[in-house]
Order: sequence, then C-alpha cells, then structure tokens
Amino acid sequence: MKVLEIQPTPNPNAVKIMLSERITEQPLSFFNADAGKDHPLASRLFAIPGVASLLILHDFVTVSKSPEAVWRELTPAVKRVLAEWQKDVV
Repeated sequence: MKVLEIQPTPNPNAVKIMLSERITEQPLSFFNADAGKDHPLASRLFAIPGVASLLILHDFVTVSKSPEAVWRELTPAVKRVLAEWQKDVV
C-alpha cells in the first residue's frame, strides 16, 4: 500500500494519512494499544513507540501521537508499516 499524502489536522498531535487503497468500509477507532491488540494493522501501528490512538476509515488512517513523541521520528515508522501492509481481512 502506498502513502499518498500526510495531511495536518487541527490537532498538532494527529495527522491524516491518505492511502492508495481502501482499508475498510466501516470506521474503526482504537483509543489505545489495548483496544487495537487484536486488529492486524492497528497492532502493528501501536507497536511503534509514540502512537497513541488510531482512526481507520476507507482510504485513510488518522494517527494520534503522545505529546512527547516527535513526528519526524514517528512518521517514517508509520509509513513503513503502511507500505508493508498487505490488505488482510480488516
């Protein structure tokens, strides 16, 4: 899957990541790592230190980071997970 664009949001601790493929038809919200532990993509994203919450819908993922995390360190890891993601059952 290809990351097409990373868009800022009104929240400086969140970005919207536009993807080349649809991931899901229904919105999926994970407010913490425990909530996403059984979801294949969410669990991989939460394995990245600093990822605080996720919203997955259609062809985008909104990633929220913890206040102490730094986007320049977090973004490459998130992009790598998304690029390696093979659309499983979501």
